[in-house]
Amino acid sequence: DVSDFRDVFGAAAACSKLMRLDEQKTSHALALCASLAAGVKSNLGSMGKPMHIGNAARSGLLAARLAAEGFTGIPDAIEHKQGFLQLFNGAGHYNVSRIFDKWGTPWDIEMPGIAIKQYACCLSTQAAIDAMIDVTKKYDISPVQVTRAKARVSARRLEHTNRPAPRSALESKLSAHYVLARALLNRKVLLPHFEGDAYLDSSVQALMKRIEVTPLDEATLADKGDSYADVEVILTDGSRLTTSILRPIGHYAGVPLNHELHRAKYLSCVANILAAANIECLYKAVRKIETLGDVRDLTKYLAIP
Repeated sequence: DVSDFRDVFGAAAACSKLMRLDEQKTSHALALCASLAAGVKSNLGSMGKPMHIGNAARSGLLAARLAAEGFTGIPDAIEHKQGFLQLFNGAGHYNVSRIFDKWGTPWDIEMPGIAIKQYACCLSTQAAIDAMIDVTKKYDISPVQVTRAKARVSARRLEHTNRPAPRSALESKLSAHYVLARALLNRKVLLPHFEGDAYLDSSVQALMKRIEVTPLDEATLADKGDSYADVEVILTDGSRLTTSILRPIGHYAGVPLNHELHRAKYLSCVANILAAANIECLYKAVRKIETLGDVRDLTKYLAIP
C-alpha cells in the first residue's frame, strides 16, 4: 500500500546520510526512488505484501549506491507533472508546499514518534484486538460464556480485513475474525498464531463463527476517527459487555508502547532467530544506541548461528 511506496524514500535518505553523499547525489538517489517504488493492496494476504517492505529497503540502498557512483535521476522526479506524486495520488490530491509547512518542527521521529505494532498482523485489526483483550481480561471472560462477539471498525479498514474464513496463515493476518477469536481465546495474539496450520485450530474456528465485524456508522467515524474500534461481547446469561479504543496501543502521538509491551514484542520476534546468548545483549545495545562508540558493538549480536 501507499506506506510501502514511501518507505523506499526513507531508506534511500538514510543510506545517503550514512554514505555521506552530498546534496546533489542525495537528490539523485531520491529521484531514482520514484522509479523504484511499487506495491499494490491486491497482494494483501500473500507473500507479496511483506515483500513490499523488503523491496523498499533494498531499492533505497540500491538508489543510494547508484547515486554515489554517478547514476542520475531527474531532480524533480517526485513533484514533476508526470512524477511520483501525480502517479500515486492523482491531480488535485496532493499539495507539495504542505511538505514544508512544519518541516522539522518537530521531526516525525520525535512527534508523533515511532509507532510499533504489538501484533504480527494487519494494523487495521489492532485496535479491535486491544479492545477485545481488554474486555476479556477485565471481565474474566471464558469463550464458553460467549454467545456472540461484535466488533466495529472503519469501513476503509474492514475492506481488506473482512475475512471470516481465512484460507492460509498469511491470510489469517488480515482476518479480523481470526485475530479477534485469538484475542478472546488466548487473551493475546502471538507470532505462532500465524504460523503453519495454527489458523485451522478447531477452538478458534468455532469461535470465529460467533464473531461479527461491521463498519462504523458515519457519525461515530466522524466523531472518533478512522483508527477507532469498539467491541461488544454477549454472554450466555444475556449480559452485554462493551469497550472501545481510539487507536491501537502504541499508536497515540507522543505515547509510545510501554517498556514491558515493547520488550515482549522484541522477545517474540527474536526468540527463534538469534542465539539465546545474544538476545539480551542486543536488546541492551539497541537501548543505548545513541552512546555506542561503534555500530559493530550492536551488529555483532545479529549473527545467526
